[in-house]
Amino acid sequence: MATTDIYVRNNIYQHFQVLKTNRNKRYKAGEFFVEGVRSINEAVRQGWHVRSFLFGRGRLSDWADNLLRTVRTEVNYRLTEELLEELSGKTDTSELMAVVEMREDRLRESYLSDNPFIVLFDRPSNRGNLGTMIRSCDALGADLLIMTGHGVDLYDPDVVVSAMGSFFKLPVVRAADNNVLWDFVADVRKRHPALRVIGTTAHRENPVASVDLTGPVLLMIGNETMGLNQAFKEKCDILCTIPMAQDSYASSFNVSCAASILMYEVTRQRSQNAHI
Repeated sequence: MATTDIYVRNNIYQHFQVLKTNRNKRYKAGEFFVEGVRSINEAVRQGWHVRSFLFGRGRLSDWADNLLRTVRTEVNYRLTEELLEELSGKTDTSELMAVVEMREDRLRESYLSDNPFIVLFDRPSNRGNLGTMIRSCDALGADLLIMTGHGVDLYDPDVVVSAMGSFFKLPVVRAADNNVLWDFVADVRKRHPALRVIGTTAHRENPVASVDLTGPVLLMIGNETMGLNQAFKEKCDILCTIPMAQDSYASSFNVSCAASILMYEVTRQRSQNAHI
């Protein structure tokens, strides 16, 4: 694979910086910046298209050398150690970074299992929360995470890092058009008539443990500050909440923490049901 050497902060180098910092430029280029062994390994394992690897002029580990030899890219870039250090978001500069092609946002029923478990995150406003949500969805068996409304960028480096390798394992789709979203839900319901749309709220509603989550589920999680918007609540079959201690000062959970608890309840009920 062709390798281009970069010694100065030229246009190519500035493009790498832009991929890390500018949302609009990322989407215009259709690519994003990835750093971290686990993230790069999973991107390759899951068949994401790596357009380029970036690496330094020193000796590489067997891991990095193997990726450079075996992964087909369009062009790779060898940078000076100073430029590589500037690009790296880590205290210890990464020896290998990647530029990866974005995937098309399209809701597909092929993402779903025979007993669908879908999570929707409405207008996420915090990059760390979104990354943690992705990781929790992967860990707790969700088939698909849907993002709605205007929120943080899915491809922001902080989201990719906080999600770790789960970013590349779990299908995450941004649904910009709510009509397309509800058409998708309707199609899923045709195939799975028992699908329940479960809304979540911090207010006292049905305790989540009392809600049957063993069948097909769409679990909707609201924005960190404003919660689930009213239009989405009206689409719900039921609203549920996580019971809290009567004497607690806290009035709600962090959204990614709440989502993890709710998703765990889905897996707990399904596991129990499977052993009955």
